[in-house]
Amino acid sequence: MRLPMMNDDVVLLVDDEKSILNSIERLFDETGLRILKAANADEAMEFVRKENISVLVSDNLMPGMKGIDLLSKVRVISPDIVRILMTAYADLTTAVDAINKGEVFRFIVKPWDDDDLIETIKEGIKRYQIVRTLKRADEATLLSLARTIELKDKYTRGHCDRVAGYALLMADELNLPEETKRDIRYGSWLHDCGKIGIPESILNKNGPLDEEEFEVIKKHPLWGADVARQAQLSEVIINIILHHHERYDGKGYPFGIKGTDIPIEARIVAVADCFDAITTDRSYRKAASGGKGLEIILSMKERNFAPEIVELFISGLKSISCSKDTQCIKDNLNEHGDN
Repeated sequence: MRLPMMNDDVVLLVDDEKSILNSIERLFDETGLRILKAANADEAMEFVRKENISVLVSDNLMPGMKGIDLLSKVRVISPDIVRILMTAYADLTTAVDAINKGEVFRFIVKPWDDDDLIETIKEGIKRYQIVRTLKRADEATLLSLARTIELKDKYTRGHCDRVAGYALLMADELNLPEETKRDIRYGSWLHDCGKIGIPESILNKNGPLDEEEFEVIKKHPLWGADVARQAQLSEVIINIILHHHERYDGKGYPFGIKGTDIPIEARIVAVADCFDAITTDRSYRKAASGGKGLEIILSMKERNFAPEIVELFISGLKSISCSKDTQCIKDNLNEHGDN
């Protein structure tokens, strides 16, 4: 499945300055994207009621209703619309707070960079399409969608399939119900769907992230869970997306919950996700071997991961048939014994 960037999607621009509306509209002249323009919140609400809006971009400081209040109102009556706030530097605190509360998808600072603005709106369209697709999705569509999301990060191709495979090994060891296993599979496929909101310059950075960049990364579980809720996916799937970066010792994100407060499905996928990340190439390092990856996972037991989940992972790996990669893992298992 391919998510088109510019087709029948509709973008609504809201600003009391006509010159700004026209400037943004010209950026999309040859895209086939339909642009609607409103001079105030009342005009914008008329469009929202009558049109199928994909993305709404609103200035914050306007006569009458502020942009942030308009976007909050739109969220209630039409939550699928992706909301983007344009703001001056003086309003950055308001914009960041709005993102944290889920009121807006992203914000754009005036004066804007044309390329950044175009990319932000395109990312908003992709998010809108993901939500709409998930609402009518079957299994094949979910997998195809997950693989489409992976294309944003060139180092994670195949990641969702492998994470699902590792997670289901542990689910089998627990003899979980088939419905729960199915949701663990889906949650594994979609666990990083919130990365659709992260700039590729951060995802594919060739080196460690700085503090500001890492703060952006830490938002992706929240963004992904919001998408899953809008698509009315199961609680198991939402838990995986939201909590797969929590740590057993409480030092993870986004909430810093610990121990058994972390849903078991998220504890399972956390181990699977980490093992696959360790044993595949990333922009900033080469892959570790399967055996070395397992050694690292074992060293993180009780700190990052629940001890019983790590043991389930080891048990599950012992149960699978040999392959080029798993043989190295099994050799390492024999070396470690039951540690």
